[in-house]
Amino acid sequence: MTTLYRFLTEDDTSAFCHKVSKALAQGWVLQGTPTYAFDAARGVMRCGQAVTKEVEVAYTPELKLGEQ
Repeated sequence: MTTLYRFLTEDDTSAFCHKVSKALAQGWVLQGTPTYAFDAARGVMRCGQAVTKEVEVAYTPELKLGEQ
């Protein structure tokens, strides 16, 4: 069993909520609380959320995490 980790980021819009909801629907689990930061260069708030997932494949750097 391998634990995979992803950190999802997006502007603070519904797109972030949809990205996290899709990950949850695919079996990913929330880790910790979401983070927020102001992107001064673009003038927008950004969101981030860590997620993990247990899988039956061996980890390699070539593994496409979003496809697991």
